[in-house]
Amino acid sequence: MAPEEYPPSPKKVFFFDIDNCLYPASAKVHQRMADLIHDYFERNLNLSPEEAVALHSKYYQKYGLAIGGLMRHHDIDPLHFNSQVDDALPLDALIRPRIDLNRLLQDIDRSKVKLWLFTNAYVNHARRVVKILGVDKMFDGITYCDYTTLPFVSKPQEEMFAKAMMEAGAHNMEDCYFVDDNFGNCNMAEKIGWNSVHLVEDGVPVPAVQACNYQIKHLEELRTVFPQLFKAASSTNGLGYHGVE
Repeated sequence: MAPEEYPPSPKKVFFFDIDNCLYPASAKVHQRMADLIHDYFERNLNLSPEEAVALHSKYYQKYGLAIGGLMRHHDIDPLHFNSQVDDALPLDALIRPRIDLNRLLQDIDRSKVKLWLFTNAYVNHARRVVKILGVDKMFDGITYCDYTTLPFVSKPQEEMFAKAMMEAGAHNMEDCYFVDDNFGNCNMAEKIGWNSVHLVEDGVPVPAVQACNYQIKHLEELRTVFPQLFKAASSTNGLGYHGVE
């Protein structure tokens, strides 16, 4: 869509990452995805297991996603990659509906806040995840990595944040709120002026230096970090509850 097709929003926009953010890292989706990526590298680039792991790590560090390196340096069909990796994940066996997440999102004051998904995944995977979690009707839209478009952009590239703002209709940095489990993504968001929160769950290594001003262990803590975004009667309703129902 052209920029003029994205109307400006009078509301603040709360951007939510998806993977390892809307569901816990303990679901091991990332681990299963990494296994599929390594297998794809071995089969399609004729690499040894060790070479596949090393190249995946290199591309992830440099481009934020394995597909970013594959599209730039190899004759790889990105949608074939997606079908063999993201779309091949047995998500129904790994994640399940989260009543606590649904309650948290319902308690956000939608009269002044737009909820927006912001992911480095392709749209197929993103929609599968939020549907299984039972929150697919809670968000106003999604900004995702378009594997079919060059130049390829993804978080934490500044261009990806600009794309998210345009698509969500956000014009002011200070009206953008963001939660993600990735250090680099949160760090970039804060650098450009967003209100950024780094989700570091129990069991996940805590960074020596915080990625941004706010660091939390549970999404429920967003109620106290940004109380102005929640309905007045619900800003502390969920605190103390961190389970998955």
